[in-house]
Amino acid sequence: MKIFCIGRNYSDHAKEMNAEVPVSPIFFMKPDTALHKESEFYIPKFTTDLHYECEIVVRIDRVGKNIGENFARKYYSEIGLGIDFTARDLQQQCKEKGLPWEIAKSWENSAPIGNHWFKTSELNMDNIQFHLEKNGATVQKGSSAEMIFSIDRIIAYLSQFSTLKVGDLIYTGTPAGVGPVNVGDELVGYLENKEMYRLKIK
Repeated sequence: MKIFCIGRNYSDHAKEMNAEVPVSPIFFMKPDTALHKESEFYIPKFTTDLHYECEIVVRIDRVGKNIGENFARKYYSEIGLGIDFTARDLQQQCKEKGLPWEIAKSWENSAPIGNHWFKTSELNMDNIQFHLEKNGATVQKGSSAEMIFSIDRIIAYLSQFSTLKVGDLIYTGTPAGVGPVNVGDELVGYLENKEMYRLKIK
C-alpha cells in the first residue's frame, strides 16, 4: 500500500508558505507505517514545531497505470479525511540545504486518518466541504472546488509514474490555515460536517 501526498494544491496555502503556485501536481510519498488511526497522538521527540495539514483523502479501489483523466473516476469510490503532519523545523532545514523532505513528512504516524469513509455517490465531488477544529475553533476550511488540481487530474498524473493499486491512498493537499500543535491540544476533522477523526495531542 502506497501513500501519495500532494503539495501546494490550494493557492491560498501556497501563498501562506511563500511558495509558487505549481503548474503540475507536486507529490511526495509516505510509508504505510505513517498511517495513524488511534485517538491519541504523541508528538515525536525530534521536532519542536509540529504543524497540522488537514486534507481530503482518496482511496484507490482498482489497479491502474497511465489512466486518462476522463476515466479516473472509475478507480475510486471512497473519500475520507486525514492529516499530513509536518515537522516544520526539520522541513525548513531541508529547504535551506536543498535536501529532500522525507525526514519532515514521512515519519511513523505522520498520516492520521479517520475510520469513516464516504461513498463518492454520497458527495458532490466538485464541492466536497471539510474543515478542521483546534480546541473548538475552526483553523482550516476548504473545498474540493478550490483545488488547483482535481482528484481526477491527480490520479491521471500519478499513474504516469506509478501503478496505482487497490488500497493506495492519496492525500490531496491542504488549504490555508496550517499551524502548530502542542501537548494538550485537540484536533477534530469534519467532512460535510460529519466528524471524521478526533486527535488528542500528547
